Amino acid sequence: MSTPARKRLMRDFKRLQQDPPAGISGAPQDNNIMLWNAVIFGPDDTPWDGGTFKLTLQFSEDYPNKPPTVRFVSRMFHPNIYADGSICLDILQNQWSPIYDVAAILTSIQVMVSKGAQENELFMDGDSVQGFELANEAFFFCFPQSLLCDPNPNSPANSEAARMFSENKREYNRRVREIVEQSWTAD
Repeated sequence: MSTPARKRLMRDFKRLQQDPPAGISGAPQDNNIMLWNAVIFGPDDTPWDGGTFKLTLQFSEDYPNKPPTVRFVSRMFHPNIYADGSICLDILQNQWSPIYDVAAILTSIQVMVSKGAQENELFMDGDSVQGFELANEAFFFCFPQSLLCDPNPNSPANSEAARMFSENKREYNRRVREIVEQSWTAD
């Protein structure tokens, strides 16, 4: 059955294969375009450097009008990631826009993990196919600058990580390195 959501996901998959952003990978599970497995590689020169982190993305028939449910399968220690792997990121909640594709979602999570996230707003416009392409090109230029601030300690998903990030960066970075090392052996 070919629905608008499934057609869009096929287009997202094709685009991700043809022009994959650095440090991310994703694909639908066999025989289920609505459920994806993804991997984010820890960005260079960050505490996450060298890590390999697995995620799942569950899409509904309302995609791209509604965001997917995204969860880390890998163990994480980050102020904006809940213990169950759920991610506190505005573009997956109240700042969602149909212009975001799978590559944009995974790239935004990669940037959030490496830099932290307090304000995750993007200032783009575009709802046509042409606007979609232009908005996604703009995304890759604008988004990293929007996440240069620290994680939001006022409403953290992981209060221990938020407290440690604010009060003891050395210990926070040590804990992150432990998570990175665990990612090498996790199946």
